[in-house]
Amino acid sequence: MPELRAAAQPLFPDLVDLRRRLHRFPERGNHLPETRRIVLEALEGLPLDIVLHDTTSGIVAVLEGEQSGPVTLLRADMDALPVTEETGLEFSSRHDGFMHACGHDLHTAMLVGAARLLSSMRSDVAGTVLFMFQPGEEGFAGARFMLEEGLLDTVEDRPSGAFAIHVNTWTRTGMVLHRKGPQLASDDEVRVTIRGKGGHASAPYLSYDPIPVAAEIVLATQTAITRRINVFDPGVITFATVAAGTTHNVIPETALLVGTMRAVSDSTRSQLHSLINRVVPNIAAAHGVEADVEINMGYPVTVNDPDHTAWVDTVARDTLGDDRVVWMDSPIMGAEDWGYVLQEVPGTMSFLGACPPELEPGRAAGLHSNRAVFDEEAMITGTALHAAVALSHGQRNR
Repeated sequence: MPELRAAAQPLFPDLVDLRRRLHRFPERGNHLPETRRIVLEALEGLPLDIVLHDTTSGIVAVLEGEQSGPVTLLRADMDALPVTEETGLEFSSRHDGFMHACGHDLHTAMLVGAARLLSSMRSDVAGTVLFMFQPGEEGFAGARFMLEEGLLDTVEDRPSGAFAIHVNTWTRTGMVLHRKGPQLASDDEVRVTIRGKGGHASAPYLSYDPIPVAAEIVLATQTAITRRINVFDPGVITFATVAAGTTHNVIPETALLVGTMRAVSDSTRSQLHSLINRVVPNIAAAHGVEADVEINMGYPVTVNDPDHTAWVDTVARDTLGDDRVVWMDSPIMGAEDWGYVLQEVPGTMSFLGACPPELEPGRAAGLHSNRAVFDEEAMITGTALHAAVALSHGQRNR
């Protein structure tokens, strides 16, 4: 369906305007009143049934095709990050301390574009398309809340295929990347509290210093991963917060380590939990102190259904050309709450290149950077690909 990209082209000016409005007024978390208002305004006048979620600012827009067919779920995330923008863009964030640094403003505009494009060709749509506009992807599990509120039961039949796009700056604009199986990692938070005995820094033998214990735990977990985790089924433990002490001559009573654990399989995820629960208390005991481990379960592994992804790959090549679609060799250790949806519905997430042409892919500021900028031209490709997946899924599963 190469004609879909041409059909999406006239929508570009409106999508740019929408994206920039969203960018100026970023909101974080599961409750995004201004963002929801802007999106609903952008959907006005289309032949859509709008379902507003109550537990979050989630929106499900329903398009009934004029032909019989299955239900297709398309998703965009709408929330921003607690980042102070330093891009210098004329449409920079007006909400201090918040920024669309992960491209969710583009995701939302692309899905609105797909809703407009598919609405204009409703006679060609087989089945029903659910446009899922979700909040809270950045650590607030918005997709899970939408599932719990009945996302998959919005219409009589449940979706039989799901699709999402995430932009990036490590590839040229318009390039599409995906893989079968795990595409993104699980993400669990680990908190380690070491309890010793404080005292004067000049006489450590009279205290039980938690700081060397914390340092040994950090190093030991890295060594344990290389010895206990299969390198072909990777896991990551990174302690990104180390907190202890108040001044130069006092040994503190406690030390705190906070980090993330990532895996691309449930088995390695479980191994990481066992590893941290084994290493921490035993190192602490060797030093005569105590240590508690708290694991806060985060997002699951994002697993692309192999059959669905092979089919999406064919659709993408037909729509964009073989030179625009690439198979990924390995997963990425970032995490996504899209994984919750893919536990329920066979589906795929594809990455979409949006590196500004004047910048070098891979050297441009990346996702979550306060200097991240994206090429808005990517929205034409994303709009067309969303539409192509919905149209093809309807015909494929009739």
